[in-house]
Amino acid sequence: MGTGSESAGETEHKSLTDKFLGFVERVGNKLPDPAVLFVIALGITWLLSALLAGTAFEVPGKDGVQQRAVESQLTGKALTTFLADMVKTFMGFHPLGVVLVALLGVGVAETSGFINAALKRLLAFTPKMLLTPMLILVAIISHTAADAGYVLVIPLGGVIFYAAGRHPLAGIAAAFAGVSGGFSANPVPSGLDPLLQGLTQEAAQILDPSREVNPLCNWLFTGVSSVLIVLLGWYITDRVIEPRLKATPVDGDPAEMPTMDPLTPQEARGLHAGLAAMLVGIGVLVAISVPTASPLRAPSGSLTAFSAPLMQSIVPLIFLLFLLPGLVHGYVSGTFKTSRDAINGMAKTMSTMGYYIVMAFFAALFIYAFNKSQIGALLAVKGADLLKSMALPGSVTVVGIIFLCALVNLVVGSASAKWALLAPIFVPMLMQLGISPELTQAAYRVGDSTTNIITPLMPYFPLVVAFCQRYVKNTGIGTLTSLMIPYSLVFLLAWTLFLLGFWASGLPLGIHGVYTYP
Repeated sequence: MGTGSESAGETEHKSLTDKFLGFVERVGNKLPDPAVLFVIALGITWLLSALLAGTAFEVPGKDGVQQRAVESQLTGKALTTFLADMVKTFMGFHPLGVVLVALLGVGVAETSGFINAALKRLLAFTPKMLLTPMLILVAIISHTAADAGYVLVIPLGGVIFYAAGRHPLAGIAAAFAGVSGGFSANPVPSGLDPLLQGLTQEAAQILDPSREVNPLCNWLFTGVSSVLIVLLGWYITDRVIEPRLKATPVDGDPAEMPTMDPLTPQEARGLHAGLAAMLVGIGVLVAISVPTASPLRAPSGSLTAFSAPLMQSIVPLIFLLFLLPGLVHGYVSGTFKTSRDAINGMAKTMSTMGYYIVMAFFAALFIYAFNKSQIGALLAVKGADLLKSMALPGSVTVVGIIFLCALVNLVVGSASAKWALLAPIFVPMLMQLGISPELTQAAYRVGDSTTNIITPLMPYFPLVVAFCQRYVKNTGIGTLTSLMIPYSLVFLLAWTLFLLGFWASGLPLGIHGVYTYP
């Protein structure tokens, strides 16, 4: 009897969950096209900026309190500047160049058959049940290479799942969850660590000029968090997302889909030659990077600092490390006969990006106006002021900061820009409550990561929609949002509890990663 009741309750719970996610999908897909959505958001920003024009607020900084005010974007001067800067705004939209340059190389590797052959070999010895955790782990580690995960791992998630006979949107969702939802869970230090540390240290020195913060102050926490994200993502993908997708037909172009046919002798030779070319390329890169006088190092000698030429060259390196093995595989396997075939491969990939380019144009204009208006800064400051006025206990305040950052993340995408704004408010405020800058930074990283995957205003969100449309043509904002909500909610709640548990255990957050101040 007890088992029957539990089963009925579980079925009812699942049906309620499915109904809710189905509702989100239907409502989301009734929204205008993503490009039009950005146009509407631009109009709302203009209107709000005019209504709130002159609203003054203060932002703490190392050099003292800065006075800011909402700036109307409907004045003659603002609109003239908007028009004059339109081309520059579009061309300067960071994700656009990252996506197009990286995909030029990936396009050659894909059309030559190199990626398909490599996946066939990978799937030949990887147990089907371990595909999901393997994919999420790779997605998490891809953070080390800046935005590489968005243009490489997420589309490959769809390719891997489809080739293994699983629903490709489940693979894209799992990879998206690892790349973006678990953005701050990484066992490998990346350029993000010193970037956030520098902002945290500046904020801490507002109150204590001698206070220093180690760049790896959160390393142990983020490293162990990667295990949490992999396990949670694995369960959600296999038990929640994939069952929901059973009724969703894959109606993309069959010619574009990978197959699980065994490698032919020519394909095997091409794969081996392509992998050898990739290894040679990586070897050359390592040989150039190792010397202390390497031109790829920052002036400080670091290879992972954001100022290091190596970090600034990640996207061109991705282009080369896929272009070279793609070319070698193509010529050895016979899929490429002339150089025209390689160029056609690039052109074919770029033709699939037309929709994304249109969305990127309007997204760039919206983000430009939103940043100019100062509305995002006003929302963050007012939210922080409200949290401070509530005078909650330390642990509750940390939870409040996580949830506030998660909310702010829905409208302000850049992790560094957001922390540059919030750190001078949160870090000194919590230091006065006895909470260390390192713990405040860890709380920020949890909140900043978990809602990336459910906001269409995140610059790469339209790109993920475009990847999904390769397999399911009518994929819209609602489809992707409904797929990602379970990841977002579970990550937010579980990761918050995990941070509190880490704090209670007394384990250091990382190197010099203390919890209390002073």
